[in-house]
Amino acid sequence: MNFHATSLNLSSIIEHHARLTPDKEAIVWNDVRLTFGQLNAAANRVANALVSLGIGYGDKVALVCPNLPYFPIVYYGIMKAGAAVVPLNVLFRPREIAYHLKDSEAKAVFVFEGTPELKMAESVKEGFDQVDSCEHLVVMTADKLAPSPIEGRPTLTQLIYDKSDTFESYPTRGGDTCAILYTSGTTGQPKGAELTHSNIYFNAIACFNLHVAGLDYTDGVQKTCLITLPLFHTTGQTAQMNAQMFAGHRVVLLPRFEPHTALEAIKKEKVNFWTGVPTMYWGILKYVDENGIDPAPYAESLTILSSGGAPMPVELMRAFENAFDVRILEGYGLSETSPVATFNHPGVPSKPGTVGQPLFGVQVRCVDENDVEVARGERGEIVIRGHCVMKGYYNRPTETAESFRNGWFHTGDIGTMDDEGFLTIVDRKKEMILRGGYNIYPRELEEVIMSHEAVSMVAVIGIPCDRMGEEVKAYIVKKQGFSLSELEFLEWCKTQFAAYKYPRHVEFRESLPIGGTGKILKRALKEEEKA
Repeated sequence: MNFHATSLNLSSIIEHHARLTPDKEAIVWNDVRLTFGQLNAAANRVANALVSLGIGYGDKVALVCPNLPYFPIVYYGIMKAGAAVVPLNVLFRPREIAYHLKDSEAKAVFVFEGTPELKMAESVKEGFDQVDSCEHLVVMTADKLAPSPIEGRPTLTQLIYDKSDTFESYPTRGGDTCAILYTSGTTGQPKGAELTHSNIYFNAIACFNLHVAGLDYTDGVQKTCLITLPLFHTTGQTAQMNAQMFAGHRVVLLPRFEPHTALEAIKKEKVNFWTGVPTMYWGILKYVDENGIDPAPYAESLTILSSGGAPMPVELMRAFENAFDVRILEGYGLSETSPVATFNHPGVPSKPGTVGQPLFGVQVRCVDENDVEVARGERGEIVIRGHCVMKGYYNRPTETAESFRNGWFHTGDIGTMDDEGFLTIVDRKKEMILRGGYNIYPRELEEVIMSHEAVSMVAVIGIPCDRMGEEVKAYIVKKQGFSLSELEFLEWCKTQFAAYKYPRHVEFRESLPIGGTGKILKRALKEEEKA
């Protein structure tokens, strides 16, 4: 094995603190408390187990797990072995699991067994069975000593029980793939954004720096971050978990966001940092208002809050800041940018309604259709370059080339930039629906819905929703001679799509508006909804 001066493995962020302060808490979930020493040792066992399975440098390993200690243990274990982690949404259905395992060329998948309501292991097993190239399925159980719910497939406990808790991490280079995060374009199937060890490492450092401004680090008190965003998503994973692990902070995990559980965790664990999507802020504010709760006891430890994933209404931001007496900082990024590209920096006054200024080492412009930068205040496509930008879409050279032009990554989002460099998002990608912080792409839904025997034509759009930002609506033309009720259609969709993705509204029509080029005029449907 050749060791290079340029080697960089993201798992070093936990190894460093395991050496310096092994007894310091790293991960908290309910009554479970893992120190940095314990986290690193457990990840080492996972790495040893992977190597024993013949998995190592350059291989891909999928991870399907909610916000539980299992996630960071397996996540860093995969990286220690030199492999790349492929985090997948815990709500994916078997069809979606099979697609992602095949597209990423994953050799193994780790999955949490799930709950009575959400049987993750069963869904993953059904998808896994459709992919010959994925060789290993490992189940993580709520009770570590419980047998595997999938016959013939080992539990994590069984896999690592005789493995050493020491491991020399593979000396990956900074440009090696560290994680593949799936994101859909406005057309076609989801694409895997290849993020390198350098991408995630430097984005984690940048996110950490955004949190430290104005904090007293001489008091000897360890800082605490609450994570309610899913760890399989880029924001929870890097802007929170990796950033806090780099800093040696303590991370409190909540598998499911509920206003009262989030508030209790903030109070009990004396949380300093939290990042949420606007619907989470709305839910907490609504909860304290409706129940006559005084926010003050919950706000005592809070230092900085941040928001992303969807535009934060200025009035909501002001109401929350007034109630909890804490500053909310809004930022912008994508899976392709590791994720954070711009942020309202703590050291300067915020501009509510904007997503702030570029991070250190990141450049952002708004350009016209010829890639010429537009004047300040004018609308243009947002393009980005810097250490945060991915190396490309996995095994998709055409899509990669389309996204990278003239040395800049083209986001497809429309924005304006003021004279001080503050970016405002004007429009999202043309077809994308943003529901409760999740990106939903109509083309994927339309392709699947067209497979229904009763569907002749379909158009999917986002319609306004006070709570979720947008909801998914499908307009359907039925095939002649077929019957299909609204309830039957929605129940079928639940079997095809993750819970956050399936349409909540359907409208049956005799025809859909068609333009001169033969394309469905979704703009006309959206105008109808507005009217």
